Amino acid sequence: MRAQIAHALLELVVQVPESTEQAGADAALRVHAISRKAARQASMVAAGLSLPPGWMGWLTVLPEMISVWKIQAQMVADIAALHGQQSRLGKEQMLYCLFKHVSAQLFRDYAVRAGERVVVRSSTMKALEALALQISGKLLGTALRKGASRWVPLVGAVGVGAYAYYDTLQVAKNAHHLFQTKGPTGG
Repeated sequence: MRAQIAHALLELVVQVPESTEQAGADAALRVHAISRKAARQASMVAAGLSLPPGWMGWLTVLPEMISVWKIQAQMVADIAALHGQQSRLGKEQMLYCLFKHVSAQLFRDYAVRAGERVVVRSSTMKALEALALQISGKLLGTALRKGASRWVPLVGAVGVGAYAYYDTLQVAKNAHHLFQTKGPTGG
């Protein structure tokens, strides 16, 4: 199951979405607006998909996580574009933005702090698969907790929605920090 989650994770981030956002002086305001809108969308999707009770709720855990990741991936692409950094956005940067806050220690081999800038090194596909496999273990634990919340549908939906909102804002923070500074990516 972890290998399937790792593969799905890579399939999601390998496809970096296009953005229609334009770089501009008001990037910080647009980032704020885009991150709040994405957080609301992710929250609604997560809460809605977590409503089915019991064993039927377990069937919605993976679709919910993938749907939220797609919303977050589009948000990351938009934030990169707002900072004029769309060309820097690759699979390594997408992984970093989506999952740094979930398991920061897993990224110590992939991210280097250089002053205030975060430099994400280019990685081989095999290394990314290994990283995705490690992340999938963390995400499996999250999925099990989310699945358990399916037994109390309304309370679970509120909790899952609130977590998706918070998580999306953390992804926005990661992306804004990464792309607000212009620097080398190593790839």
